[in-house]
Amino acid sequence: MAENKKLIDLALEEDIGAGDVTTDALIEPGRAAAAVIFAKEPLILAGLYVAEEVFTNLDPGMSFHTTFQDGDRVENRDEILTVRGNCRAVLTGERTALNFLQRLSGISTLTRQYVEQVAGSKVRLTDTRKTTPGWRKLEKYAVKIGGADNHRFGLYDGVLIKDNHVVACGGIREAVDRIRSDQTHPLQIEVEVSDMNQVKEALESGVDIIMLDNMNLNDIRKAVALIDGRALVEVSGGVTLETLVKVANTGVDIISIGALTHAARAVDISMRGVV
Repeated sequence: MAENKKLIDLALEEDIGAGDVTTDALIEPGRAAAAVIFAKEPLILAGLYVAEEVFTNLDPGMSFHTTFQDGDRVENRDEILTVRGNCRAVLTGERTALNFLQRLSGISTLTRQYVEQVAGSKVRLTDTRKTTPGWRKLEKYAVKIGGADNHRFGLYDGVLIKDNHVVACGGIREAVDRIRSDQTHPLQIEVEVSDMNQVKEALESGVDIIMLDNMNLNDIRKAVALIDGRALVEVSGGVTLETLVKVANTGVDIISIGALTHAARAVDISMRGVV
């Protein structure tokens, strides 16, 4: 994808600058090499093709061998990818390729943990827009690989009336009316609410999705009962692995979790054996 190429180009430029002074001084230009990328902990793999693109950017003749694909569970010490090509390209691209692979696999691994907690229930787990600037499509891709769904990708593909919109417009009904009078595309209307009065106002406005923001379990249950299927119910804010099942058991339809991207830890992946 064009977005990936821009990001890879930027990452390589950031790392290489005027040149890899260590590798260029130590390795003769035409030397060939092979190296193995391997896991140092259990993980859910994501970003394999991005890592390959990093090396191909530096050496179009690079070749790869793997028995894995994105979404596979990889165990500690498993060999993820064998890279063969120009030795300078292998060494120079190592860190950038690993950065992509570790970050994206970290997101997919954490996401899979959340998904497994609610396996068999009706609830859908989604990400949010709390992503690393420039990385959104890749990070949301990793969420999908982990088994959850994507919320809106940006401000352009979904109407979400948040608390500050409501304040600026003078109320939920006023905000919804303005959206309906100005809407040029048939997008669903979602509104964020923080108390039962706002839940009632959102219902009376006939919105499609009501997002319960940072509400406690008791209020979530009350809201679900009041809404009674007249709109989809989403919960957002502060949901953790420890509280996820309790929230899912309230009967909500969607749980959006910013932590899938903004709090994911990069998993431990390394490269060895440049020969």
